[in-house]
Amino acid sequence: MVEVEVRDVSFNYGSEAVVKDVTLNAFPGEVLAIIGPNGAGKTTLLKLVANVIKPSSGKIMFDGVDIRKMDKDEITKIVSYSPQENIIPSILTVYEVVLLGRIPYLSWRISRNDLEVTKNVLEELGLEICVRKYANQLSGGERQMILIAQALVREPRLLLLDEPVSNLDIRNQLEILDLIKRITRQREITTITVLHDLNLAARYADKLVVLNSGSIYAYGEPEVVLTPDMLSSVYGVEAEVNRNNGFVQIVPIRSLSRRIEALEQIEQT
Repeated sequence: MVEVEVRDVSFNYGSEAVVKDVTLNAFPGEVLAIIGPNGAGKTTLLKLVANVIKPSSGKIMFDGVDIRKMDKDEITKIVSYSPQENIIPSILTVYEVVLLGRIPYLSWRISRNDLEVTKNVLEELGLEICVRKYANQLSGGERQMILIAQALVREPRLLLLDEPVSNLDIRNQLEILDLIKRITRQREITTITVLHDLNLAARYADKLVVLNSGSIYAYGEPEVVLTPDMLSSVYGVEAEVNRNNGFVQIVPIRSLSRRIEALEQIEQT
């Protein structure tokens, strides 16, 4: 288990501030989803927590320890980060791809424990039937499951996923997010994920953080964060926010962009 604290973190690309004074906490057994429009700084924030890039100011702490004071090997064993563009080598089998997730623990040879952990994760995710397949033989949903399996064999305490269900059909989206939620609960992992679909974020996240132009606009439980005012201010849409079967559900009505308004005025003339 690991508690993540992001305190007053900012990050600049040159003179451009991409993340601005972000403060938040993520806890074991919970899913925190980062949402916001394109270019809001969601992926950059996830990379900062993953220690892929360093903050321009502020600090990130795991269980109260500043990650700048932790060595790389220690962080690698705590964090498993799956980026949005994660390429699976076509020359490797599913088993070999998943086993690669054990790299932080591998010595000069693969141990019996490495093989046992890999076997258990493949069975838990229902992937044992395709261990001999190659990447180019997998469906989109299978490929995403393989990447999650690779992340889990590391036995992480912190799981970071950048758009884990993008470009998948609705069945695969639900199956993968159900899995992430279940694994997070069972293993008491701290999970932080970037999601674009607000209804999926509302359904699967315990808490949401809304980024807008690099700053936090809202942070809290889905029913508190997802409001018509937020959707209008951050996304520029008019929408209804309902509660259906215990979940917050967003029903878009129309865009509030000036471009749409201009087109409507032209049609009326």
